[in-house]
Amino acid sequence: MQTKSGANGTAVTEFILLGLVETPGLRPLVFVLFLFAHMVTVGGNLSILAAILVKPKLHIPMYFFLGNLSVLDVGCITVTIPSMLSHLLSHKHTVPYGACLTQIFFFHLLVWVDCFLWTVMAYDRFLWTVMSYDRFLAICQPLTYSTRMNQVVQRILVAVSWACAFSSALTHTVAISTLNFCGPNVINHFYCDLPQLFQLSCSSTQLNELLLFAVGFIMAGTPMALIVTSYAHVAAAVLRICSVEGRKKAFSTCGSHLTVVVKFYGSDIFNYMWLGSVKLSDKDKAVGIFNTVINPMLNPIICSFRNPDVQGALWRVLIGRQSLT
Repeated sequence: MQTKSGANGTAVTEFILLGLVETPGLRPLVFVLFLFAHMVTVGGNLSILAAILVKPKLHIPMYFFLGNLSVLDVGCITVTIPSMLSHLLSHKHTVPYGACLTQIFFFHLLVWVDCFLWTVMAYDRFLWTVMSYDRFLAICQPLTYSTRMNQVVQRILVAVSWACAFSSALTHTVAISTLNFCGPNVINHFYCDLPQLFQLSCSSTQLNELLLFAVGFIMAGTPMALIVTSYAHVAAAVLRICSVEGRKKAFSTCGSHLTVVVKFYGSDIFNYMWLGSVKLSDKDKAVGIFNTVINPMLNPIICSFRNPDVQGALWRVLIGRQSLT
């Protein structure tokens, strides 16, 4: 353990990440599995982004937000998995203090932007909420939809999402940088995150935990309220549709969004809202895998790959036909 002396005593300059497995014989298998997952996630999300960019029929608000979410999913898995893969290949499992805080900042930045964008569409907290508002306007107020959700509004919603996420990530990063780390430096995880560092701090983390809970409640609670309100109006509007086929199509579209919302918020609540109630364990690694690997890998399948227009665009991209109608 590398330490340095300072005014407050001995400070930790690096942390040791235990990773997913400590058995050397399992490391090659874990490396192959997560390398495959990383390639599938990056390939799948970039394919969706390419399909949205080249097919004019997909140049609508919902796919504009989904394209942004694809970029965020690629970023989210890239912030954590490549470093874990490098640790599996080497005997060095240390990460410098500064690099650990940097990983925390970018991970929380991307996760919060993801969240905000889902909010706009009903905004990977305001993007799923963004998606909620988008579906509300498209289904409940179709005549004014194109004017209310124009390109300027879309860009403003995305910019606001990034601004809110940046503020939240910077707040937590600055707050944790004020803590003292002078004792154990072993993190029982495969990436740096707030709960794990709280456990290692030799100063009081009560204020940090309160800040995490308060910011999380405001930043996640507001989008969640918007999502619930938007989809309540959507459900009421869909039930007024006379055609059974029309109701089925509308519920199918919104159902995929709600599926991602539930797993997104559920995993985050489990990971961050129970601080201090249970001791961190290997269960937190499972939640970490769900947040950083499974969520980004499943999002394209749930939200886009089942869509016939996206399937057609992907096929044309794959066979090199760029002149799409």
